Amino acid sequence: MKRFLALLATCATVLGLTALSGPQAAAATGCRVDYTVASQWQGGFQAGVRITNLGDPVSGWTLGFTLPDAGQKLVQGWNATWSQSGSTVTAAAADWNRTLATGATADLGFTGSFTGANPEPATFTLNGVACTGSVEEPPPTPGDGTPVDINGQLHVCGVHLCNQYDRPIQLRGMSTHGIQWFSQCYTDASLDALANDWRSDLLRISMYVQEDGYETDPAGFTRRVNGLVDMAEARGMYAVIDFHTLTPGDPNFNLDRAKTFFASVAARNAGKNNVIYEIANEPNGVSWAGIKSYAEQVIPVIRAADPDAVVIVGTRGWSSLGVSDGSSESEVVANPVDATNIMYAFHFYAASHKDTYRATVSRAASRLPLFVSEFGTVSATGGGAVDRASSIAWLDLLDQLKISYANWTYSDADEGSAAFRPGTCSGTDYSGSGVLTESGALLKSRISTPDDFPTS
Repeated sequence: MKRFLALLATCATVLGLTALSGPQAAAATGCRVDYTVASQWQGGFQAGVRITNLGDPVSGWTLGFTLPDAGQKLVQGWNATWSQSGSTVTAAAADWNRTLATGATADLGFTGSFTGANPEPATFTLNGVACTGSVEEPPPTPGDGTPVDINGQLHVCGVHLCNQYDRPIQLRGMSTHGIQWFSQCYTDASLDALANDWRSDLLRISMYVQEDGYETDPAGFTRRVNGLVDMAEARGMYAVIDFHTLTPGDPNFNLDRAKTFFASVAARNAGKNNVIYEIANEPNGVSWAGIKSYAEQVIPVIRAADPDAVVIVGTRGWSSLGVSDGSSESEVVANPVDATNIMYAFHFYAASHKDTYRATVSRAASRLPLFVSEFGTVSATGGGAVDRASSIAWLDLLDQLKISYANWTYSDADEGSAAFRPGTCSGTDYSGSGVLTESGALLKSRISTPDDFPTS
């Protein structure tokens, strides 16, 4: 694998890298470009390009470089608008990654062809500025640290998730796929990438109860969940323990299993401050009264061992606050679960769930503490094309309302919702742009932007 590292020196002028109201101020600029040939075959290759902004925030960018051999040609690119004129290649920002905060990255890639040699580009430019010098990493700022280091034990205050300083925060992260099917995707290498490259705040651990899951080996699945909690903790991420009930949809079918499981994991993890419990993934075909009854029996089991942890309660209609069943959040507002320090789950899939669902969340967020513990950029089946416009509208809304979220899924499943291309989890590279799907690139670009964790 060939790598090229270019560092852009600090410049005296903005040169288009930062959006300012006028020329009166100079801005600190800097970037790093990593160029990786992910694979090569007879007459063709695939390359990944990662841009890291080390200077002031960038609004709108164009990357340029020269292919050094006349036989090299751009074939197809992704995560930017690509073009080639002669030997010069340009990649202009897409709508969804045009803004790069300080420290943020954009992952691009392209396939190319060649007839002679295939040397790597020697220089890059960003908005016309040559990447020729070196830039030191910015010094640490007060409050630097992992999400768990900064926020400590979380709790619910009003309608918000709050940190140890009683300040509302938003956690952003990824959900595993079913750990019975994709355990190979959750290794030290993949979780290092999630914590360090994605800068994720949380890992949702999706433990199916049926579908060849927990009911087939309760002790084994409990150990696996605890192991993933430890791996998240070691990297400073929060861990959402998801009791992934789906079929049958009535969580009361698994009431005894839930009590056994949560008694075990709560006792084992009570001393940790990175654990959040999600007690029923997507209730369906069941009334809100039935879900509420289930919650009021399971939550005391958790509280007996771990009295301080946040608990997420699933809602009617596949955790849609009842919207997918023709209802609304009003049934929860009128008849909330009799417990403290809880939040209510809301799930959506951007290509299927749009304005009506967003309106529900906007209304409900002023009355209920919400946690989007699962969502996808595609249709409710988990497949199909990424609906970029709807996904961005959702993410902007969640940011605005400070609602935490976990995206489905951090896996290489052969479906549109997966973050990685099929086969990625058979290898060791989880950081290169060439392994990301369109959905993965979009989510990584959002999650990796700096967190806003107030400490005073």
